[in-house]
Amino acid sequence: MNEPDNSIADSVSIVMVEPQSPGNIGMVCRAMKNMGLSRLRLVKGCDRFHPESLKFAVSAKDLLERAELYDDLASALADCALTVGTTRRHGKYRQEILSPPQVATLLRTRAQGDCRGALVFGREDSGLTTDELSLCRWHATIPTSSEYGSLNLSQAVLLFCYELGKASDSPGGGRTEIPATSAEMETLFSQMDTSLQRIGFLNEQNPGHIMRSLRRILFRSELDNRELAILRGMFSQVDWACSGFDGRKRL
Repeated sequence: MNEPDNSIADSVSIVMVEPQSPGNIGMVCRAMKNMGLSRLRLVKGCDRFHPESLKFAVSAKDLLERAELYDDLASALADCALTVGTTRRHGKYRQEILSPPQVATLLRTRAQGDCRGALVFGREDSGLTTDELSLCRWHATIPTSSEYGSLNLSQAVLLFCYELGKASDSPGGGRTEIPATSAEMETLFSQMDTSLQRIGFLNEQNPGHIMRSLRRILFRSELDNRELAILRGMFSQVDWACSGFDGRKRL
């Protein structure tokens, strides 16, 4: 297996959202260190220094100590451009599901320097919510048996980290611009939501229905900062042009 180079170890974070078992945090640290990864981000959840965490981390206790703590997933992903949310469920808003090898190749070839990546894992009992997945540029799953598809959280992290470690460094190709970060994309989505509600395009009772689809469209586009600025400028012009509009369609 190829060891992850320093740029990957420095540029890719494992994000755990509200982990419920201290033992799982410790085992995730051990799995990460086994595969050469060192950046752990925790969104709330149980005590990382619980005796069970320390017990199962074994020689990876330093990852526990260096773990970054966040109050919500949006904050944990703010500086990341390549974000992958893991899920076991498919559905209307859980489309274009990548496999672990595809995720590994994606991150190995593009996460470096200022272009940071994040692999996001949800709660042991319920995973990530639809709203949390909507914050991620891509979604991924581990193919498992239809009879019993549930994996232990630390096992799932280990499989993704293993694929990341053995993925070959295929030559670049494609776009070289750094995609906009999660925080930058969220400013665009917030502006779009406000503008589109203002002109009556979104359903006031359920604006998230269309916005989730628009998120998927724009995430697929992998906007860079110049393209994002163009869209933000366009919506600013829309706001100015409809300053006297009362939200009703004219016949």
